[in-house]
Amino acid sequence: MPSVSGAGPAAAPSQTLDERSAARREHQAESGQIQGGGRLSLAAFLHNRQALLGIGIVVTITLFCFAGPFFYHTNQGVSGLDLSQENLPPGPGHLLGTDASGYDILGRLMLGGQSSLELGFAVAIATTVVGTLYGAIAGLVPRWIDAIMMRVIDTLLAVPVLVLLLILVNIVTPSLWMIIVLLSAFSWLGLSRLVRGEVLSLKAREYVLAARMMGGSTWRVLNRHMLRNSVGVVIVSATFTISDAILGLSALSFLGLGLPPPEADWGSMLSNGLNYLYDGYWWMVYPPAVILIVTIIAFNLIGDALRDSLDTRLQRR
Repeated sequence: MPSVSGAGPAAAPSQTLDERSAARREHQAESGQIQGGGRLSLAAFLHNRQALLGIGIVVTITLFCFAGPFFYHTNQGVSGLDLSQENLPPGPGHLLGTDASGYDILGRLMLGGQSSLELGFAVAIATTVVGTLYGAIAGLVPRWIDAIMMRVIDTLLAVPVLVLLLILVNIVTPSLWMIIVLLSAFSWLGLSRLVRGEVLSLKAREYVLAARMMGGSTWRVLNRHMLRNSVGVVIVSATFTISDAILGLSALSFLGLGLPPPEADWGSMLSNGLNYLYDGYWWMVYPPAVILIVTIIAFNLIGDALRDSLDTRLQRR
């Protein structure tokens, strides 16, 4: 009997160490699966023809917009306004003709592409940071705080964004950074809900519970386990956000509420060109329309390929 009673207390610490060792091994195995899954997803993405086509188009358009002005020199400032050169058809001096203000259309496409791409990437970055942090925090805090945070999102989603943007750009003079802030203020809502759902599902995983039992802080668990495992959702959402932001700027510009002259974007070029389409000045409409459509399709191709490569169920098919 004494030996039995002495064995009881000694077995408890041993059992606790075994549980911790098992939890550590389980976490290492899970991390290995994540890393292996990441390599498989990257390989699947690189073997996707749509992904390669989308990347090629985006790289080509980016080089055209930012490197093109170094090889094709045009004056797109206030001093470049020349009414004597208005509405010229495509020719040797102006490869894509000129618009009603005498600006070179090809140079205008480059300038408009810079504004559109800068806005798209800036909105995507701001949306990703705010939406990811907000959704992750909402998934970790107690339920009553989570409920309040979700009601805030529901309230903002109920706001007619386009109407609000039209009101705001009429109150203040629109600029590129102001439109970036306005679009970013409403673009993070959907991502935050997606990240919150991922965090809620990950919170019940064994390796997350084990990390908490081993004394891991909330920030460490969030950074090392939850955000890393939610990166697929975040990347795919950011890709589609770029195209949505470019379309948003084009919609505002099409309504005449985009960037003020002499700044340009593809939407404003398309809007101004439509006024002269029936006069036979096709070169004012088709180039901005084609490059806008091709850019949106390219980003959507990349987003679709990312979604397919990160979805393990589609990889098994």
